Amino acid sequence: MTDLTHGHAVALATVPNLRDLGGWSAADGRRVRAGLVFRSTELHRLAGDDLAKFDELGITAVYDFRTAAERDAAPDPDLPGVTDTHLDVLADSSTAMPARLNEVFADPAMVAQANKALGGGQAEAMMAGTYRQIVNLPSARTSYRKFFEALAEPAGPGAALFHCTTGKDRTGWGAATFLTVLGVGRDEVFEDYLLTNDELIPALHPVFASFEKAGGDPDILSAILGVRRQYLEDAFDEMTAEYGDVEGYFRDGLGLDPAVPETLRTRYLDQ
Repeated sequence: MTDLTHGHAVALATVPNLRDLGGWSAADGRRVRAGLVFRSTELHRLAGDDLAKFDELGITAVYDFRTAAERDAAPDPDLPGVTDTHLDVLADSSTAMPARLNEVFADPAMVAQANKALGGGQAEAMMAGTYRQIVNLPSARTSYRKFFEALAEPAGPGAALFHCTTGKDRTGWGAATFLTVLGVGRDEVFEDYLLTNDELIPALHPVFASFEKAGGDPDILSAILGVRRQYLEDAFDEMTAEYGDVEGYFRDGLGLDPAVPETLRTRYLDQ
């Protein structure tokens, strides 16, 4: 059974920001089926009792949105009965905000440089640019196409989980578009997205404490290691400008068969 402690969150100390995307209400009155699709941070710290708890979720497919460098630095564990598919969303980007900045900011020597380069709203601007790339980069469109194609395949014996490093940006867009195409309202989509600030930031307290102790501006960390409503709004604005709506994004942006959205609704909504 899924242990729900905050909305749809699953409490695993070694995998913060893990949650079930089931339970949200769609516009037609149906609900997203629970226990079928999960989102999380990277899994490389998964260990101890959490391994057994993770196994109880019934996950048999993992989709990893990280770069090759991120995977090499912190590879997911080899889990029995679980397939691991690499979908590098940011492969074509040379300017996206680096995903492992929580480790960079743990180095006191980086504090002054971070304050200068990312203060005064520059961090937020860089994050906004990253979100627009997540919508339109060729590697992003290819990765999300393969992800949704896999979710639309005939149902297998288990659940799916997708993640990046901190489970908030690349993963956040994957969750937002998944819920949106199922008909979940925009307010609820943002509610799921913003849960990251509750589920991830506490786990990063040592990074914040070290950064502030060395003279770092905590607002910079909050802007980069947390999520802001404006970031997801920027991504939706980009999607709307380029493709009209989520159906157009799936069809013209991702190149998916027009039947995929309805297939997803049939599979992941209670009938």
